[in-house]
Amino acid sequence: MPKPEVSASYQELSEDVERISENPTDEGEGEMEVNEDSSSVILPDGELGTTTPSLRFSKTCLKNVFSVLLLFIYLLLMAVAVFLLYQTISDFREKLKHPVMSVTYKEVSLYDAPGIAFYPGKARLLSCKHHYYDHIPPLVNPGQPGDIECTTQRINYTDPFTNQTMKYALVVQGPRDVKKRELVFLQFHLNETDQDFSAIDYLLFSSFQEFLSSPEKAKFMKDCESSYSSWKFSGGFRTWVKMSLVKTKEEDGSETVEFKQETSVVNYIDQRTKPRSDQLFFVVFEWKDPFILIVQDIITANPWNMIALLCGIFLALFKAADFAKLSVKWMIKIRRRHLKRTRQVTNHIS
Repeated sequence: MPKPEVSASYQELSEDVERISENPTDEGEGEMEVNEDSSSVILPDGELGTTTPSLRFSKTCLKNVFSVLLLFIYLLLMAVAVFLLYQTISDFREKLKHPVMSVTYKEVSLYDAPGIAFYPGKARLLSCKHHYYDHIPPLVNPGQPGDIECTTQRINYTDPFTNQTMKYALVVQGPRDVKKRELVFLQFHLNETDQDFSAIDYLLFSSFQEFLSSPEKAKFMKDCESSYSSWKFSGGFRTWVKMSLVKTKEEDGSETVEFKQETSVVNYIDQRTKPRSDQLFFVVFEWKDPFILIVQDIITANPWNMIALLCGIFLALFKAADFAKLSVKWMIKIRRRHLKRTRQVTNHIS
């Protein structure tokens, strides 16, 4: 039985040899195909063979480390951006709660003539004149009635705080021309007084013309007395009042006016021939400077700057997130490529 099998295998081998000898081109083509296949498989390994495996591993490891480091850097930048976003919102809310006082100066050549309300009591107005360039000529007949060249108004109204006491006020138009240093000089006379010292009260309000055009002057004066402060000037002296105007803008858009004044007092030397028991009052009103002080509360937090800053922070966050995503994808791609090359080398060796 074994002999026929050996003869059969031998016969098949001889037939193959004869087929190869009859078709040598087919064998060459087969060898070329094998060589081409083997070259196509071995070519990447040959290219990889130009560098040692340890060097190739170190480059891949370095790339991975660099990618991870870059990813952590962008995560740190994202954390900083989030912190800046929180800090910016907190600062904006804080600035909304605490506005800053803004002080500006507005220069004018002419003021709106203020109103000067005097409460002389038993005193009498002797003279009132407008002078310029701080020049006040000497009094010819002190203590005697003189010229009253000022615009004046006399008004009676009830006291705004008691609503029972009647008050008498003499309202005089104040100076206007600050460039010419216009001033108003007034002289009062008080024949007798029940007090140990004598003084006349006065208050300043912003517009004498507004007082003239008011249909209810008594109510206007009551409102002024409730809103403005009052001062005094004493008898036997010449009191020099230099005024400055302060405008304050409230949060609701309304505007309030306040006067600030610098007062200097000079003793009056009574040179009348006969000693008198009466009192003389001299007072001068002048503008201090041509600047109106404007005070208002402003919010330093600009919403447009806030919006621009938030947009920049959000763009940085999205960019950092996008870069982190691309970095992760790149790391995964490098890892897959490394594993693929490792499998190719393993398959080639096997």
